[in-house]
Amino acid sequence: MGEGALSTWHEIRFPLILGATFCYVYWRYCFYQPRATIPKKGGRSARESGRPPSDDEDDEDDDSEDYDSTTEKTGKESADAKSKNLGSPSDDAATSTEETGTPVSSAPTKQKKARQVKVFTRRAMKAGDTRLLNAKSDIHIFYSTLTSTTEKYASQLHSLLKSHPVLSTRNITIQNIDYLDDLDSHFVTPARSLDESFYLFVLPSYESESPLDYFIETLKDTYNDFRIDSRPLRRLGGYAVFGLGDMNGWDHMFCYQALLVDKYLGKLGAPRAFPVGTGNVKGDIEKEFKEWSDHLFDTLADPTSVAEIPDITMSDDESEEANDEEEFDIVDPASVKISRTTKANDVVDVEDMGAIIQSSKVTSTKKEMVGKDSPTYASLTKQGYTIVGSHSGVKICRWTKSALRGRGSCYKFAFYGIKSHLCMETTPSLSCSNKCVFCWRHGTNPVGTTWRWQVDPPEAILKGALEGHYKKIKQMRGVPGVQAARFAEAFTVRHCALSLVGEPIFYPHINEFVGMLHERHISSFLVCNAQHPDQLARMNQVTQLYVSIDAADKESLRRVDKPLHRDFWERFNKCLDILKTKKNQRTVFRLTLVKGFNAEEVLGYARLVAQALPCFVEVKGVTYCGNSAPSGPGASFSKGASKDTLTMANVPFYEEVLDFVKRLNEALADQGLEYDIAAEHAHSCCILIAQKRFKIDGDWYTHIAYDRFFELLESGVEFGPMDYIAKTPEWAQFGSEQAGFNPEDERVKHKSVVKREMKLKGSRSSSEASLPVMIEVS
Repeated sequence: MGEGALSTWHEIRFPLILGATFCYVYWRYCFYQPRATIPKKGGRSARESGRPPSDDEDDEDDDSEDYDSTTEKTGKESADAKSKNLGSPSDDAATSTEETGTPVSSAPTKQKKARQVKVFTRRAMKAGDTRLLNAKSDIHIFYSTLTSTTEKYASQLHSLLKSHPVLSTRNITIQNIDYLDDLDSHFVTPARSLDESFYLFVLPSYESESPLDYFIETLKDTYNDFRIDSRPLRRLGGYAVFGLGDMNGWDHMFCYQALLVDKYLGKLGAPRAFPVGTGNVKGDIEKEFKEWSDHLFDTLADPTSVAEIPDITMSDDESEEANDEEEFDIVDPASVKISRTTKANDVVDVEDMGAIIQSSKVTSTKKEMVGKDSPTYASLTKQGYTIVGSHSGVKICRWTKSALRGRGSCYKFAFYGIKSHLCMETTPSLSCSNKCVFCWRHGTNPVGTTWRWQVDPPEAILKGALEGHYKKIKQMRGVPGVQAARFAEAFTVRHCALSLVGEPIFYPHINEFVGMLHERHISSFLVCNAQHPDQLARMNQVTQLYVSIDAADKESLRRVDKPLHRDFWERFNKCLDILKTKKNQRTVFRLTLVKGFNAEEVLGYARLVAQALPCFVEVKGVTYCGNSAPSGPGASFSKGASKDTLTMANVPFYEEVLDFVKRLNEALADQGLEYDIAAEHAHSCCILIAQKRFKIDGDWYTHIAYDRFFELLESGVEFGPMDYIAKTPEWAQFGSEQAGFNPEDERVKHKSVVKREMKLKGSRSSSEASLPVMIEVS
């Protein structure tokens, strides 16, 4: 019986379901007539939000127009209905005059079409809404600077607030936007502690690339990102912006970056506490700044209210938004300026396009990453860089100088056979997407998450890099101790380390650039920071491919690398997955150990190695290059500096690096991975772990047969890492007496090192193993 009923159900269930569905659809179409309400301008009704309406909202809903979906109203009927519900125009005008002090014309106005309202977490505000000022609200001053001019006025604003009779009781801070540890915590997902706070900005405007460009891009991306709250700054107490610029000969872009910041802060929901102010640095800027600050202080000290701007994010239609904000028209310098008489919805005749283009004062050309007249250019050249084109650079390192004098090469010679005096260190992109705490440049190079600059051709970059490198080699001819043979060899570059500064893989034509290196039989050693998975996936064959692994978990990576991408951890892991698929490449993990930051995460690093299975793992102690607080143009401040600054206390001793490597090697073995310690370079505080397949008959083969590599590359056949290996010399292998120092070179030691060795009676394990990173004198 049961089986028969079940069989019958299986036979008729599909017709029954289809029939029920058809009946429901027919009923909805023919008989169900829902009422649709037009949301009142400025927010959602109680019906929309799903909560019980208040008394005030009931009254407002009664005054709104209701449209039946089956009823068509003529213009006359609509006007009658509006007159009946809302009162006469004269009454309306009288009410507006009484409440706002502004007379309203009684003439009929053109009815605008209803907008589609975005759903927010609170009621959107109407023009004229006010917010009571909190007398204890914090005040945060932000500024950006390259030449310290803006810092001067920001500091002046800070001093004036500190001495103000009313405002001085508040918590007042000053920070440089360029060096904020985390922009998101202030402008994307502000902490609750920032509620009711006031943001004051003192900003410059630069025609060349500056860190302020990245801040503006962050605000734009936040506004256009549908995945996050579109009004994250709505809980602020208010904001105000003062811009500095040069009106002489630059009037069409005068203070344009300050205006853009003001615009997008408003778009993100922040209430404007005071209109944007501007000052001409070639004019009477002191008077202009004082006038703006005096009025601003009066506003902040007034305990009554701050008027909130209308919700300009209510429409997805950019043309409607443009009409509503016509008086607030900000033109980006990279866009074409069109006459205000041309409305967004107007159709422009083809014959009129020429006149519009001719009337434009701004071209569509992109900025240079490092313009020759920019402070960034001056700072980098002062540090010894030769800037190539608009976004590339070349520099000779101390190991090149050391090798020319016969005083040793860097760890790459011990590990892979690269002679330092034949190596050129360059980058086709000075920009980076991280702000690492151990960066050699301390934040003086540009940053960004997308390429927004002019693009130089790869052949011009290679030519300029070689010329710049050879020019710096020539400067070594008079240095005492330079060997004539090595000096002559140095004018034929055989290796290129694409790791100078910035992110080489960020350059749009990186594959073409590497191909040109290979055409000249110059090997390529490319380092990336695991933040650009798409570019990494498209990367062609290189001699050796590095990925910097500076932390083993998300929070540590955020603290050490200070990545600019919001999805930095997802990008990081995606890069590791991509690296695992590149079986034809010699792949390397590069771990930079920083005491107090990332030197204890052994198991985490082991898991990352298991995820990507690189051929080699380099573990190196961080090199101390001075205090990592911001330096360079406009960075004489201390207020906006990162709390995570480095000192010599963060530099590990060689014995500490060795202990970490041994523990990591054990953790890899516990996971069943075939790795072992292969080579060392003690005076660089660097040790190499390699896959055991590179150990043949008891000897390590981590060196590269460069001629064989180019032979295979030019043959067009597929090949892998094991096809161009060479034997690692005895003095470079782990545990050798030389500890990675070439016996053919002369080792010159600092007096303190000699003294220490004498004290420890020449014990290598206790003397050389205990040397800090920067003890060699070259």
